[in-house]
Amino acid sequence: MDQPLWTPSPERVAATRLDAFRRRVAQRHGLALPDYPALHAWSLDHREAFWEAIVDTFDIRFDTPPRAVLEEGAAMPSAHWFPGATLNFAEHLLRRRDDQVALVAVAEDGSRMQLTYRDLAAHVAGLQHSLKAAGVGPGDRVAAFMPNTWETVVGMLAATSLGATWSSCSPDFGTQGVIDRFGQIEPKVLIAAAGYRYAGKNLDLTAKLNEILGRMPSLQHLLVVPYSRPEAEPKDFSTPARVTLWSAFYQPGGDPAFTPVPFEHPLYILYSSGTTGVPKCIVHGTGGTLLQHVKEHGLHCDLTASDTLFYFTTCGWMMWNWLVSGLALGATLVLYDGSPFHPGPERLMDLVDTEGISLFGTSAKYLAALEKAGIRPRLSHRLERLKAVLSTGSPLSHESFEYVYRDIKAELCLSSISGGTDIISCFALGNPVLPVWRGELQCKGLGMDVQVWDEDGRRLFGEKGELVCTRHFPSMPVGFWNDPDGEKFRAAYFETFPGIWAHGDYAEETPHGGLVIHGRSDAVLNPGGVRIGTAEIYRQVEKVEDVLESIAIGQDWEGDVRVVLFVRLREGVTLDDGLRERIRQVIRANTTPRHVPAKIVAVADIPRTLSGKIVELAVRNVVHGRPVRNTDALANPQALELFRDLAELRS
Repeated sequence: MDQPLWTPSPERVAATRLDAFRRRVAQRHGLALPDYPALHAWSLDHREAFWEAIVDTFDIRFDTPPRAVLEEGAAMPSAHWFPGATLNFAEHLLRRRDDQVALVAVAEDGSRMQLTYRDLAAHVAGLQHSLKAAGVGPGDRVAAFMPNTWETVVGMLAATSLGATWSSCSPDFGTQGVIDRFGQIEPKVLIAAAGYRYAGKNLDLTAKLNEILGRMPSLQHLLVVPYSRPEAEPKDFSTPARVTLWSAFYQPGGDPAFTPVPFEHPLYILYSSGTTGVPKCIVHGTGGTLLQHVKEHGLHCDLTASDTLFYFTTCGWMMWNWLVSGLALGATLVLYDGSPFHPGPERLMDLVDTEGISLFGTSAKYLAALEKAGIRPRLSHRLERLKAVLSTGSPLSHESFEYVYRDIKAELCLSSISGGTDIISCFALGNPVLPVWRGELQCKGLGMDVQVWDEDGRRLFGEKGELVCTRHFPSMPVGFWNDPDGEKFRAAYFETFPGIWAHGDYAEETPHGGLVIHGRSDAVLNPGGVRIGTAEIYRQVEKVEDVLESIAIGQDWEGDVRVVLFVRLREGVTLDDGLRERIRQVIRANTTPRHVPAKIVAVADIPRTLSGKIVELAVRNVVHGRPVRNTDALANPQALELFRDLAELRS
């Protein structure tokens, strides 16, 4: 009989914040809530009482109290949480003002910067003062083109302390990728690095930044962080906006002030790509983000003020936003910028020891790569404080589950988590009071009515289907940027099942009350856990004259997803290594390394609908040996056979 890989001891369970929360709720409401399933059921059936309990447990402070917990229409997305309430996000992350370490920023070259909570508040106060003098206020956008450094966190806190909306991209984004994102939201201020390091290389961002600046005519101020280019000067950058170096822009000191904003006020803008057009700008609200993050950190991760939290992430991934919310619980955050395998594959494990990391977050791809590299941290590292490993981005394989317990540490909670950019949080995640089973996400999040449905809207157990959420939750986006009537927003999540959030994941519920995620059910690519819209790839491939048209899919490969690009070439053109490299170079130069196809395959024809749309999902199903429905809608269904059982995709 299958056994769990790890079961928490009764003593460990009793010491968790989640178990204390369960006991407190049961006592306050006079209920019998003997275990997590009972608590989860209560959190769904009494959502208002549940989210009120989160507010109380984590001391969320409203400047103006709400007139209700929830005002809800007949069907999603017509709901408003804590209507009338005002609060400030940064204020909750800067509640500590002592000499506890708030941030440790470690760069690839070994340089290290440490800020206490007192230091952090002083930096935020200074930057806030200068941003305010530059005209930044509620509703303005402040964007960052930055590596994962302490300056990025200070920038976010200073911007949101003023009620401004924060958005960030990482330096590995190509020029067009940044313009496609920031060009839509028109930031007033851009904070940008002059250079960054990766895999032993010092990369100069000056030319890329100047190209971006040329496409951002509304920008008023450029704030340059020299970072890996200490010689950077304002005159290096061509823009009508005012240009200032970070060190000259503000002096740390004093106490920050906090502008109260409505509960649904735009806090963050994140980006998710569909299959057509530029990326969608997903707007996340202040209160919903805060409540969901303190719930996940405090209850599902058992994060406390004495813990040290690390997540390997860039500022272009939602896990960065998730990570920094750990400040709201008074924890110490470790930021790392650079390659996780430089100078060797044990780099991040070294960090666990040197910084005393107790919660270590990464991607499924990283854990698989660590195993392939033959790294056995259990034998080479102390890992004394490590109590949890978190993995997201793509489904964690059974082999990786076993690797963690065999070769990293036997006594820890391995939390495979899943949610995404769309909700800036998780639908299913870890749980410090439950066993860990191979291949499974331990539980559905508290307050999240997650189910698996077939295409007719019937609930499934033990079968694969669409991951849905059937009731409203506070971290649902407040909408898309530049989508005034909400049409694009509703089409993205509520078209499959009217009034029900359809997430685009292919999943199944397990007998243990957990979930297995089998990958994406839509045409969005997910290599290494980073969502990529095929449109971003097509826009670049169109620049290659030898290619007439293309279609990109994600192929399930070695526990992850790899990007496969099929190309239809001009007559007489052969797909050789030179052409493959040219295609890859164009994509890499204008997007990110993750957009670059692992495989490029020539095909004679590409299937399309009668209205001329290429059918990515149908091609992906053929490649994976799955049935294709609705072939009647195709103008050339015979073209699907060109993608079946291809030898090139077996290696």
